[in-house]
Amino acid sequence: MSNDVTIRFAERMQQLPPYLFGMINKIKMEKRWEGIDVIDLGMGNPMDPTPSRVTEKLCEVAVDPKTHRYPVAGGMKNLKREIALYYKRKYGVELTGEDDVICTIGSKEGISHLCLALLGPGDTVLVPSPFFPIHVYAAVIAGASVLRFPLGSEEAFLRQMSTMCQSLYPHPKLVMLNYPHNPTGTLASREFFAEMVKLARRHNFMVINDFAYGQIIYDGQTAPSLLEIPGALEVGVEFGSFSKSYNMAGWRLGYCVGNREMVGGLAKIKGYYDYGIFSAIQVAGIVAMRDCDDTIVEQVAIYQKRRDVLCEGLVRMGWEVEKPRAGMFVWVRIPEPFAQMGSVRFSIEMMNRANVAVAPGAGFGEEGDGYLRLALVENENRIRQALKQMKRALVEIEQEVKAGTFLLAPEGAAA
Repeated sequence: MSNDVTIRFAERMQQLPPYLFGMINKIKMEKRWEGIDVIDLGMGNPMDPTPSRVTEKLCEVAVDPKTHRYPVAGGMKNLKREIALYYKRKYGVELTGEDDVICTIGSKEGISHLCLALLGPGDTVLVPSPFFPIHVYAAVIAGASVLRFPLGSEEAFLRQMSTMCQSLYPHPKLVMLNYPHNPTGTLASREFFAEMVKLARRHNFMVINDFAYGQIIYDGQTAPSLLEIPGALEVGVEFGSFSKSYNMAGWRLGYCVGNREMVGGLAKIKGYYDYGIFSAIQVAGIVAMRDCDDTIVEQVAIYQKRRDVLCEGLVRMGWEVEKPRAGMFVWVRIPEPFAQMGSVRFSIEMMNRANVAVAPGAGFGEEGDGYLRLALVENENRIRQALKQMKRALVEIEQEVKAGTFLLAPEGAAA
């Protein structure tokens, strides 16, 4: 008689597709373990250092035994106050720094837990596509239904939103925004946010804006905050992150600001799930937000140079490229005939043949297939080398196609 226990996952697990970025990272790490140099354009994982003022403060505070205890779950009072002061200085938004600000273990964690507080079975969330995966799957894990629609122009977006709000029953409960947008680098205008707030008030839905790339803006432009729109504090919240602005991705420090009730719901959920962020990291975060605006300017200039090197190199290879206005990625359509492979197979071929990691567009939804997301984390020389290696790999594939040893189209597809 067998005493084996059957492992049964929750039904929600069946709604979570394989994490494509995890698959690409696994192949990358296997090659690196073999001593192969892989140029990583796949993950938005900054390789540039955290500002020295921040790391020095961390080291100073970390030796204090008082920081070794459990921290305040919702964030240190002084850090929350600094975030409020930052919003006042940067966007003219009045926050108390108390019940309208909460610190999170990065924006990804915060969005996930806020969805658990706001959503459940029977609720509907609207998410533009392509999308960063957590913007859809946080809602799915919470039990809600997700309706996706093409990102499009601001006019098309708002028109689609208005139509869906009028035709759907029950009406959408939440709209998930992400401006500046990952993966496309699209910026939103202040007028767009103003219309979104009007729609939210008219149709009684909540708004989340993932503002993680709010400081990584190119060509002298700026990104408005959702919360600077009159009435926005009544309908929504905004998530920010220290990961990209200050190269603190591994530190896991972010925040949610805005509507008091929504922030309170997140605080209640987090009270059951975690004890907050290591106190020394929070103190270092205060230094970053208070004293490191100059380092953001320097980092944006570095990313802009990398963006230009990458985009100009792709154009020389014959690719059609639109330079992103924000973020740390280039979103680019795979040219024909290679697009026939699909973005996942193309990415694997680049890894295997060129030793270059890229993110397949399919990982950002069906609408993203046929595209790549290329991260600007490697230095300019490494980006140039990646382009050379990709070009050689594509020439190799073309030769195999001509020889009949490589099929661009999936097996069984029409030629």
